[in-house]
Order: sequence, then structure tokens, then C-alpha cells
Amino acid sequence: MKRDIYQKLFEWKTSLRRKPLLLQGARQTGKTYILKEFGNKEYSQVHYFNFEQDSRLSHFFDKSMKPSRIIDDLSVYSGKAIAPGKDLIIFDEIQVSNNALNSLKYFQEEANEYHVAAAGSLLGVKMSSPGSFPVGKVNFLKIHPLSFYEFLDALSEGRYREMLENKKDLSPLSVPYHERLIECLRSYYFVGGMPEAVKHYVLSKDMKVVRDVQEEILISYVYDFAKHAPASDIPKLNLIWESLVKYLSKENKKFMFSALKNGARAREYENAIVWLENAGLVHRAYSVDKSCFPLSHYADRGCFKIYCLDIGLLGALAKTPVNISSFQEGLFTEYAGAFVENYTAQQLIGAGKESLYYWSNKGGQAEVDFIIEGKDAVFPLEVKAGVNVKSKSLMVYNEKFNPPLLTRTSLLNFSQDGRSVNIPLYSVSAFVKNKG
Repeated sequence: MKRDIYQKLFEWKTSLRRKPLLLQGARQTGKTYILKEFGNKEYSQVHYFNFEQDSRLSHFFDKSMKPSRIIDDLSVYSGKAIAPGKDLIIFDEIQVSNNALNSLKYFQEEANEYHVAAAGSLLGVKMSSPGSFPVGKVNFLKIHPLSFYEFLDALSEGRYREMLENKKDLSPLSVPYHERLIECLRSYYFVGGMPEAVKHYVLSKDMKVVRDVQEEILISYVYDFAKHAPASDIPKLNLIWESLVKYLSKENKKFMFSALKNGARAREYENAIVWLENAGLVHRAYSVDKSCFPLSHYADRGCFKIYCLDIGLLGALAKTPVNISSFQEGLFTEYAGAFVENYTAQQLIGAGKESLYYWSNKGGQAEVDFIIEGKDAVFPLEVKAGVNVKSKSLMVYNEKFNPPLLTRTSLLNFSQDGRSVNIPLYSVSAFVKNKG
């Protein structure tokens, strides 16, 4: 399966500032697959070591951290010599072994001729014991669920992606192109971007199989709660996770701790939200009341929305109908636009905007779904589920900040009327990349 991160892996391999690589991401987003695929295509041999599958591997890192000794031990253990510069060493589930994680420091300092790529869950690496993280000694990459553009590649519709990425103006697409992209987008709304779900959709087009995959992933996440989270936080994690659809379905999508449970307070549940963030399962968008660089300085850390890492998993949580005819017509407007907003958040994350913000005025009468830091300006992005793009909030924002562009994303085709711009939902990530 073609992934955009492949090019970044190639740039890492050939970079003059290459260090051991740490590839991070939520579980089942394709870390192992892409490292093996990259290694098999770009190196003579791949030497794969999984610390979760083989607990004995950790013992090779219990002695001295001298890379030459570690390489000798791993070569004998695997039965294959490891050639510097020609072979790729993969340390998978590296968060299981704090010593293995710490060894990356010594590979960088003493044996950087060896190409080492480690994969680990976001949560596990952040929970590593003090002193085990090789600060300043590794390169980082993060992998997410497939974006809509990657989904087009998986469907063998990459020509549409190329057309959108090369588009230089805001003239409407030909109607057949626009309608085909909307069809693909509707499928993505249900399938989402988890690699296994996409794989089975491409192979069978059977939505029941796709939903089975999604539900298995959701179950595995809940097991992770029980396996890795503090016992006192497990009920809170489940409560927040199961409430995502409810919060996104409200007209006011601000996350309210008090709505989780009678008497619930922020200080009781904040750790659980941070845990979900560290696991890569949710993304927060913080409220700002100004439109200035940098937005992080104006973020209200106590006022935020929460989005699911993947639109397909959100649909599985909401138990949306499996029948394709049902979701094709209704899913865009179901749950008060919750899916469209979550979809947009996912595309922004995939496009590199890992900090999300939205604007609301102090009276609460107006709110713009996303505020984007571009190269030269901050601009609003209003998300519309259908073809009705009227927005009182966007006009209020305009009166207050007078941005260079007033941007909406919707099911309508490309258009521009003065500073007012409409970007089709299927192209929002390309627009953000071009502006940011």
C-alpha cells in the first residue's frame, strides 16, 4: 500500500543529518508495514527485531550499550551478518525495552554508519522511564491513518490526486471529476484511513468486512486501556472514548467535563484525556479569541474540542449503518456535521497541522471551526456538511479580523468570489499545504 511517508523515509536515509529514526504513531496505523516495505526496496537486507514478540531480545541491551557488541549479538542471534550502510535494522515495539530505546543514543554517537529505524507507540515511548530517552540523538517521523489522498492512491484513483495537487487556481472542476471525487469521499467517510480497513475495502468492497475490521481495532484499543493505563483511569478512558460521538454531535462541540458524569471535574479527567492524546487516539483543538501568530500563545487550554484519530473508527463508534446506500445519502449531515468536522481535523493532521485551533468570540454567539496558520497570514476555515455554505460566524470573524481569505470547505466545487473561497472537502488538505 502506497504511503506518503515513504518519501520522508527516503529523505531520512539520504540525509547528511541522519540519526537513528523513531517512527511513532497510534497502534495499527502501519508503522511496521511501511518500515519493512521501505527496507525491502531500499536496502540489501532487513534485520527485524520485535521486542514485544520476543522478550529475549531485551537481554542483549542489559549489558554495556556499546553498539559493536549489540550488533555482534544480534547478528549471531538472527543468523545474518548486519552490514553498515547497506542493511536496515528495525527495532519494533521499542517502547517495551527502555534499554533498547536508550541504545539509540549510542548508535548515533558511536556507530551512525548503521541505519537503525525504531517503531513504537506514541504512548509507550512517552511513558518510558526517566533517562531512557535519547534526547537529541534521534530523528522523528510520525505516521497517521491514510489521508483521503492516500485513499485515492489505494483505490487506483491516484490520477485525481495528481490533478488536485497540481491545480493552480480555484476554477471549478469538470462535473464528472467532481462527482467521482464526491463518490470516493463518501466511501472514505465510512472506511476511514486505518490501513487494514482500507486494504479489505480495496479487495472486497464489502462494508460488513470493513466494519468488522474497525470493531476489532476498537476492541484492541480498549484492551490497551486495561493493559497500559493506571487502574483508576480506565473507567474515565472508556467514558471519554465512548462519548466522542455525543460531543461532536452537539451544536456546541466544546468538550464539557461536567457532561461526562454528574459532578465530574476537569482535574479528575484531564489525565485520561492526556493519556488518549499520548496514545494517538484523539486530537484536541483549542479555542483562540485572536487571529495572530503564533496561535499557540492565544489558546485557551481549558476550552477545547476532541476529535477521533480516524473518521472510519468514529463511524464504528457511532454504529453508522453498514449498508452503503444509507451512508452515501445521509452521513454527511448526520450527527450535526460531526463526521465532516472530524474528517477535516484528520486531513489537517495528515497535512502536518498537528496543533489544531478554532475561534469563538467571547459572547459565544459565533464560532469558526478551524483557524489555520499559513505562511503569511492566519485564515479561517469553516466546515460545511453539504452545499449550503452560508455562515454568520464567518462574517463575524471577517468584521473582527479582516483576513486575506474567507475559506469554506463543503460539497460544492471550487469557487472564488473576491476574498470568499470554497474548497471541496476532498481537496482541503492540498489547500492547507499550499497555504501553510
